[in-house]
Amino acid sequence: MPKHTIDTITERRKKRLEQVLRRRQASLTIVIENVWDPHNVSAILRSADAVGIHTVHLLYTVETAPNLRRHGKQSSASAKKWLDVVIHDNTEKCFETLRQQGFRIYASHLNQEGVTLHDIDFTDKIAVVLGNEHRGVSEEACALSDSVYMIPMMGMVESLNVSVAAAVSLYEAMRQRQEAGLYATPELGEAEVRRQLTEWAQR
Repeated sequence: MPKHTIDTITERRKKRLEQVLRRRQASLTIVIENVWDPHNVSAILRSADAVGIHTVHLLYTVETAPNLRRHGKQSSASAKKWLDVVIHDNTEKCFETLRQQGFRIYASHLNQEGVTLHDIDFTDKIAVVLGNEHRGVSEEACALSDSVYMIPMMGMVESLNVSVAAAVSLYEAMRQRQEAGLYATPELGEAEVRRQLTEWAQR
């Protein structure tokens, strides 16, 4: 079956794709570090797409990256195909790349000495790091981050599931960005919107 092109999709479809692209937040990203469960990764990707993230970084220095084509299809609801996914195998190089792009990096951690989620100014250029299901964010990633942050917890449990923590973090970012009107001002340039629109029409 031939792929669609920008000229063969319906105007309604084209309008929907363009609307989503103009709300994409190039200045917000997430780093998923050594998260091995494909269902967790897929759920995080779904949340990332939902809040308008454009690029997601998968960092695997210990675990093997899961095969997202075989697993988690229901959880991701095809979110992966609407995201630019960059895979890294070196923490220092990953963070260096983010800093060169102007990102401040915040790693999720239970450390009481860190800031809370609500202290982060998500209207800035921010990268959030979420870690392995059992070990959390690595010591190396925490040390290389600009700061660690914790999600306020009022119950007996000490932490949330990594995909839930990602959703809570990203929706706080979306709340701040909506209040600041950032979704109303496209971050992708016109040429990039057109390029992505042509590419997305084929998906």
